[in-house]
Amino acid sequence: MELRKHLNPRIVFVVLYVLAFLGYVIYGLQPAEAAQSYEIANQLEIPSIALDTDVAKLQLEADGLHTPDTIAGSYTKNDNKTLLIGHSTTVFRDLDKVDLDATIIYDEQEYHVVAIDMTMKDKVDMNKLLEKSDKDTLIMMTCAGELLENGDATHRLMITAILQDE
Repeated sequence: MELRKHLNPRIVFVVLYVLAFLGYVIYGLQPAEAAQSYEIANQLEIPSIALDTDVAKLQLEADGLHTPDTIAGSYTKNDNKTLLIGHSTTVFRDLDKVDLDATIIYDEQEYHVVAIDMTMKDKVDMNKLLEKSDKDTLIMMTCAGELLENGDATHRLMITAILQDE
């Protein structure tokens, strides 16, 4: 008997399609290599929203800070204040669910949320935001509000956390 008589072309097509689909799911959905490599400086955890991410150290460039695609980035202008930024569509997608007094663990130290603010993007004063503070402070910032055509947003969500006293 010939093998062709026993193979249904539809079944062969379905099997090949399923194998190709599984290959796409396993390999095709993997994140692409980042165009820019980042030095991983710390780890950020926010247990209340199940966030646990690497944090890349960022350098201020002529056109600003470049936010990593899938992890948070950190920038420090003064020793006791750190700005953590991340995309609201990836790493900080649940940042708006953080409550006052939530625990933030950064650089193996425990911080507590003391303020949550939403400000129009053009009203954010980065110099004031990054000025020296009396206590060790984290400010987490991400896009919020209405999406704009250029992929940006109208507002910034900013969460301020202070180092927990020992």
